[in-house]
Amino acid sequence: MFLFRFLMFALLGASALCFAFYLGTGRKPFLRWGIVILKWTVIAALAFFGVLILSRIG
Repeated sequence: MFLFRFLMFALLGASALCFAFYLGTGRKPFLRWGIVILKWTVIAALAFFGVLILSRIG
């Protein structure tokens, strides 16, 4: 569980860093990478919590 939390916060931090670089430089690749990292972080978190919920139900 600790590893998952650490990984989620690290990915969210990386996404925020990409957005900050985009704001600082105005280069589109940073915005695209920030969105991609954020999207996959949210998808992984939803899958993880879905498995946790299903394990408690069954």
